[in-house]
Amino acid sequence: MTLAVSGSIATDHLMRFSGRFAEQIVADQLSNISLSFLVDDLVIRKGGVGGNIAYALGVLGGAPLLVGAVGPDFSEYRSWLEEHGVNCSGVSVSATAHTARFVCTTDEDMAQIASFYPGAMSEARDISIEALAAQHSMDLVLIGANDPDAMTAHTAQCRAAGIPFAADPSQQLARLDAVQATDLIDGAAYLFTNEYEWALLKQKTGMSDADIAAKVDLRVTTLGKRGVDIVAKGGEHTHIGVVPETSKVDPTGVGDGFRAGFLTAHMAGASIERAAQLGSLVAVLVLETTGTQEWDLNRDDAIKRLTAAYGADAGEEIGALLPA
Repeated sequence: MTLAVSGSIATDHLMRFSGRFAEQIVADQLSNISLSFLVDDLVIRKGGVGGNIAYALGVLGGAPLLVGAVGPDFSEYRSWLEEHGVNCSGVSVSATAHTARFVCTTDEDMAQIASFYPGAMSEARDISIEALAAQHSMDLVLIGANDPDAMTAHTAQCRAAGIPFAADPSQQLARLDAVQATDLIDGAAYLFTNEYEWALLKQKTGMSDADIAAKVDLRVTTLGKRGVDIVAKGGEHTHIGVVPETSKVDPTGVGDGFRAGFLTAHMAGASIERAAQLGSLVAVLVLETTGTQEWDLNRDDAIKRLTAAYGADAGEEIGALLPA
């Protein structure tokens, strides 16, 4: 099964604040807010929604096609992804702009304040999914957070070409209006959001749970430490709890890891339950690591953790999907 990932490709600048953002906010002074946080450390990592998901798919044994736009500073990042099984032939290199940059500070409660510079990402709208489909077999295109025009174009191109797609608008929901948001999910094989994004999507579009269910085949809503809710078009509901963490280091990219794990298993024929369980394992591996692409997979350890969290059958069945 070939999965193409259309999404942002970025460099992450990650910092840690040894305090709580909530304690620095004066409620009646929000219109005059002016805050600066002295952080404890800075790490620079490879990231972006598209890059993170593609990396995770590669680690899980897949050969995803990454679709996005980058700057001429991408060469080292390209080599890293290719070493982990990612096909970067769908990546366009800008002649003028730098690769996108994500700057994020995380406090001791795992709350985050971030900024995102799009740079070359804005040129992703010029990439044609239909042209790539003429060169690569595509069983599914995941359309993640990216240049908004690219997200709209790639969704329309998938529909026109009859290519199944997964809608994963995530952080870009804040920039989309009701018409754009509705268009991005209409006809999706999968709709991925976290709990807040799910509420925001309904607020922006004015649609109910049932209205959205009529437009997508499978809704997957991650709930943080409470696990994940999955609702099929027919109304069948599945809830899966998390794999307990051994530490809580950095939440950046946890959702990207979940998506990769879920799609790896589900597209391989696993049940919704097993797919969510693999997604939860990958998510916790990301949570326990600084950086979105610094984690790795040890098959034996993965099976032990899956067995401890979900039982021996889960460990055995999901373990069979993992690379040796």
